[in-house]
Amino acid sequence: MGTNRAHVSERERGSLRYVGFVGWVAFACGGWWAIPVSFSRSVCCHPKFPTPLRPVRARKGQNLFPDQTHPRTNPKMAAATTASPATAPSSFPSTTRKSSLPILCVARKFKVAAASLSSDPSPAFQSVTAFAPATVANLGPGFDFLGCAVADASLSLGDTVTATFDPALPPGTVAISAVTSPARPHLAARLSRDPLRNCAGIAATATLRALGVRSHAVSLTLAKGLPLGSGLGSSAASAAAAAKAVDALFGSLLTLHDLVLAGLESEKAVSGFHADNIAPAIQGGFVLVQSYDPFRLVQLPCPPSLRLCFVLVTPDFEAPTAKMRAALPKKIDIGHHVRNSSQAAALVAAVLQGDAAGIGSAMSSDGIVEPTRAPLIPGMVAVKAAALEAGALGCTISGAGPTAVAVIEGEENGEEIARRMVDAFWSAGKLKATAIIAQLDRAGARVISTSRLLK
Repeated sequence: MGTNRAHVSERERGSLRYVGFVGWVAFACGGWWAIPVSFSRSVCCHPKFPTPLRPVRARKGQNLFPDQTHPRTNPKMAAATTASPATAPSSFPSTTRKSSLPILCVARKFKVAAASLSSDPSPAFQSVTAFAPATVANLGPGFDFLGCAVADASLSLGDTVTATFDPALPPGTVAISAVTSPARPHLAARLSRDPLRNCAGIAATATLRALGVRSHAVSLTLAKGLPLGSGLGSSAASAAAAAKAVDALFGSLLTLHDLVLAGLESEKAVSGFHADNIAPAIQGGFVLVQSYDPFRLVQLPCPPSLRLCFVLVTPDFEAPTAKMRAALPKKIDIGHHVRNSSQAAALVAAVLQGDAAGIGSAMSSDGIVEPTRAPLIPGMVAVKAAALEAGALGCTISGAGPTAVAVIEGEENGEEIARRMVDAFWSAGKLKATAIIAQLDRAGARVISTSRLLK
């Protein structure tokens, strides 16, 4: 087996021209950023800017992803093992911000390096517990470059990771001592405790490496609040919570950008090189992935007065990201490209202006990805129609699905819209579904508890 490489597929390598924004977006953003416009008679639906990635190395004789399945769904990996940062070389660069603008940028020639920090930091706490919210990626026309964080008041809509300083483990390693799923007990058995096969473990290892930790080890416990394959950023939530917890355990030395890069190590291994889940999971709010080469993120500030809520309806149906990506068309018509680009620009403008109706309208206008994925989710077309008829401002597929997300302003009409959507999943798709009303989460991954070092 030797070396496992996390690829960007050849189909994705041809996708350099999807993210086209018209010039007035730069004006709407206050003039401090702009995205180049490029047009083609025939463009790919994938908007990534692929870069050659260094391999994620397995231990000798080990295949990290046998049968190309989700790395956390192998029930045979029951015993906790350890992973050293040295065994997983970084594939992503890092740098510090060069201005006060909300743009995070890094050139490929730079690397996440412990040398930029104090050498081999010591733990600041005995343990740290961090929470990371669910995320809605794509937001309709923003395939692979727009996403936002969502959470409920009880923080049940997300994942929680506790990172503990553990002197009994080999220095510089990560172990996963427990995986639980309070709301879905059967889910815990599907998640591996091997840190090389678990999203939280991969991100924690990358975070230790970025911190330069060599003399201390970390044990993780993961509490899954999100279902797998739901379109709510389940893998990103685990990675974001782990990265945040480990960084806080050693004194919160990393920037948000470094944490996103650590989380991308996990996302790259699990579902591909895309940041529209992990970036908002860590940073909160709305995030635009302006480019992948160089890697550049833009936080989209929206007015505090915006009372944006999301009706999330998840059917009893899994939609693996790999399968949903395989269904996408390889090429699209220039007219579809122009229309989706204008709707993505309109969505960004609506976020900046705090226009809930504009956000909903743009989210409902994807003419490329949603039409190809909706038929793969039984009842989705009827669910969208039901949401709009009930008064939702907009509705689309969350991420790769199968969750349907409807946008409303305030929660007053949320329960009725949720009921109509759940009924539509059953009547049109014969799928049972659950609904939750969430708010825009502006905080992203955060520490929720700490414990002092033991003397």
